[in-house]
Amino acid sequence: MRKLSYMFMALSLLCFAEPAFAQGGASSPVNWVAIAAGFSMAIASAVCGLAQGRATAAAAEALGRNPAARSGIQFALILGLALIESLALYTLVIIFAKVK
Repeated sequence: MRKLSYMFMALSLLCFAEPAFAQGGASSPVNWVAIAAGFSMAIASAVCGLAQGRATAAAAEALGRNPAARSGIQFALILGLALIESLALYTLVIIFAKVK
């Protein structure tokens, strides 16, 4: 029981000491917003590519099963691809708005 109280005292001491190390130096500031924006655009592009591939594959399979429903499938495919592509475009707009 005594060891557990020592452990909690040490943890509380570390919690109070943490703000002392929070002071950042001005030697080389890193633009974390730009780095995060690059990662977010990469993730958004990857997800859009995967979603567009799955939508196109599903539309091709649906056309193979029922060629008579071509106009309905084509309309749903184009609408879905436009909505999927808007994810990447919205991400790009947010990146241009945030990164200076």
